[in-house]
Amino acid sequence: MPKIPVSPSTLPPALGPYTHGIKAGGLLFCSGQVPIDPAHPGGPVPSDIRDQTRRVLENVRLLLAAEGLGFGNVVKSTVFMTNLAEFTGMNEVYAEYFPKPFPARSTVQISALPRGAAVEIEVIAQIEA
Repeated sequence: MPKIPVSPSTLPPALGPYTHGIKAGGLLFCSGQVPIDPAHPGGPVPSDIRDQTRRVLENVRLLLAAEGLGFGNVVKSTVFMTNLAEFTGMNEVYAEYFPKPFPARSTVQISALPRGAAVEIEVIAQIEA
């Protein structure tokens, strides 16, 4: 099964040696997105968890859209947070983006994220029905 890289120019450059997404086996595996504004990639990340989550999910939207997909194609997401006490704020914004039936999801607290972010989200989307 071939692996096809997906790196839309609408996203900020990758922060390391990885590809924004890989298409393989009818799925799009999306690398975690952090709250970096593509229009100002060197700028600060928002301080509020809701604003960070919104920026992250807008970046996910750009990645999905590059392949003609949307949040309805997502079958699995993983949310990484530096403070689970902010879960409610993240979850409220998350619910605005994903239609029912919601994808399977894991949420994990970690010690730190790049650029001082409080949230990172990765998704797996179905390409073929």
